[in-house]
Amino acid sequence: MINEVDETLRAVVKSEILSGTDVDVVFDAPTRDWASRRNKPTLDLYLYDIREDLRRRETGFIERRNDKGIVEERRELPRFFKLSYLITAWTQRPEDEHRLLSAALGLFMRYDYIPPDYMTAILRETEAPLLVQIAYPPPENRQVSDVWSSLGGDLKPSVDLVITLPIRPDLFLEVARAVMAPLRLHTTAQKTLEADDGYRQLRPADQPDPAGQPEPVAEKDPAATSAPAPAGARPRRGGAAPAK
Repeated sequence: MINEVDETLRAVVKSEILSGTDVDVVFDAPTRDWASRRNKPTLDLYLYDIREDLRRRETGFIERRNDKGIVEERRELPRFFKLSYLITAWTQRPEDEHRLLSAALGLFMRYDYIPPDYMTAILRETEAPLLVQIAYPPPENRQVSDVWSSLGGDLKPSVDLVITLPIRPDLFLEVARAVMAPLRLHTTAQKTLEADDGYRQLRPADQPDPAGQPEPVAEKDPAATSAPAPAGARPRRGGAAPAK
């Protein structure tokens, strides 16, 4: 992602202030050895510090919904990192260097955010702007003089540019799809019956098994085939009522 920011800065600088010139835009460390090998006007944007903006740290997820409003994916909220660039100009005359620095300062003062037209396709996919801070006082634990001392070069006029880059973690969660149809049960090695609604269901314990043997037929009472008993007679158990 950092290289995408580099290409974005190169595009905006080339288009806005260096169009039609032979000035190079590079991202090299301005060491003494590098300066001695430089042979053409150059605007150097050296990335010297990367740190997270803890004030913007949040927890939670971003939900992505389909056309029906159903959540299909959850992503973690992005984390924001400040990329600090040391802008220096390198020409044969100090006056030309000052003009380049003045143009760079005026360019980034015009924008609170990098215009989307200059952003790369990957940065546009993040759907978050690149915040621009130009010539802000550096933190107490990060002085520009310390940067030059670390590089071993001579102190030069410079402008501090800070780009806030949102980076989304790679972790994302796919949400299970909502069940929109009735439940269907499919069983193996179980006795089942075909229900009236067309679904396969487990056979209740108190119902006969249609796939097994037929139910035994109870023997008829011989008395049931004889003449009906007179009115008022009470039949005895196991046989027909006695005739009068």
